[in-house]
Amino acid sequence: GRSVKVVDVDRADRARFALSDAELTELAKQAMIIEKHYGRPMHIEWAKDGDDGKLYIVQARPETVKSRASATVMERYLLKEKGTVLVEGRAIGQRIGAGPVKVINDVSEMDKVQPGDVLVSDMTDPDWEPVMKRASAIVTNRGGRTCHAAIIARELGIPAVVGCGNATQILQDGQGVTVSCAEGDTGFIFEGELGFDVRKNSVDAMPDLPFKIMMNVGNPDRAFDFAQLPNEGVGLARLEFIINRMIGVHPKALLNFAGLPADIKESVEKRIAGYPDPVGFYVEKLVEGISTLAAAFWPKKVIVRLSDFKSNEYANLIGGKLYEPEEENP
Repeated sequence: GRSVKVVDVDRADRARFALSDAELTELAKQAMIIEKHYGRPMHIEWAKDGDDGKLYIVQARPETVKSRASATVMERYLLKEKGTVLVEGRAIGQRIGAGPVKVINDVSEMDKVQPGDVLVSDMTDPDWEPVMKRASAIVTNRGGRTCHAAIIARELGIPAVVGCGNATQILQDGQGVTVSCAEGDTGFIFEGELGFDVRKNSVDAMPDLPFKIMMNVGNPDRAFDFAQLPNEGVGLARLEFIINRMIGVHPKALLNFAGLPADIKESVEKRIAGYPDPVGFYVEKLVEGISTLAAAFWPKKVIVRLSDFKSNEYANLIGGKLYEPEEENP
C-alpha cells in the first residue's frame, strides 16, 4: 500500500548533497515569496519528487520559535572550561546543558529519564515528547536539522546534538556530561559536568555612542545573531577562523590529496564529502564563510583579513604535520 518503505542507499549517494545550487536558489526564492505573502516568518516544508525531479512546497505555517524570542535581548551561553570531547554532531540551538547520561534504546524505557538527565537515543519520534521535556539536553545517533528531536528541542528551548553516529555506544548510563551547542554549527558532548555562564544583554539598554563601532566576528555560524547588536559593520573578520572552523584541513593536504597517507586521506574524505574535489571544497567553504558574514551585515562593510596562521597552527589542521616544521618560536 502506501506505507513507508526503507531502502538501502549507496554510500556515494549518501555523501552527496540532496539539492544543486540552482535548486537551492529556486527554493530560497519561493520561501521569500511565501514570507512576503504572509508578512511574517514561516516554517516551510518542501519535497523533491523522485519521478519528475521537481521541487514542491508541501506545507507553510507560521514559525513559532525564533519569532517569539525577544528581539531586544541577546542571550549567550559560554563554557567556563573545556573538557575532553566524547562525541560531536549537528548543534541545534545555541545553549548548553549538563547532567547524567540516560541511554534510552526503546520507548518502553522512557520512565527511567529523570529531570535534568541528558537523554541519549538512536533517534526520537512523537511518542518520546513527554520525556523530552524532562531532559536538560538531547543527543541522538541519527537525524539532521529538521528531524523530530531537533524540532522539539527548538520548541522546548533545550540544547540538542543530532547525527552523532555512535552516541549510544560511547556515552554510558550515569556518566556526567556537558552538551554544548554554543560553539557554532557543530555540537559537542564533553566529559564531565562543566561550568558555564549565561549572559543576557538588552539592546535597548545600550547607550547611543558619538562614534562608530565595527565588530570583530570570526564565526560565520553566529554572524546573524551578532548582526542584531548595534554596529557599523565588521572591522575585522579573520580568515584563519573560517579555515579552522569550516575547513579544518591543511591547504597542501587538499592540493596533494592523491598522495596522502591512508589514515589522513580517510579523514580528509569525510570532510570533503559532497564536494566535487578537494580544492573545490576549500574554495567553496571559504566562499560560504565570507558570504555568510557579508549577508548578515549587508549593506554595512565587512573587512576580511587574509590568513596569518603561524606554522604550529597550520600543523594542527588535518594533514598539517606533513608540511609544517616543529619550531621553538613559530
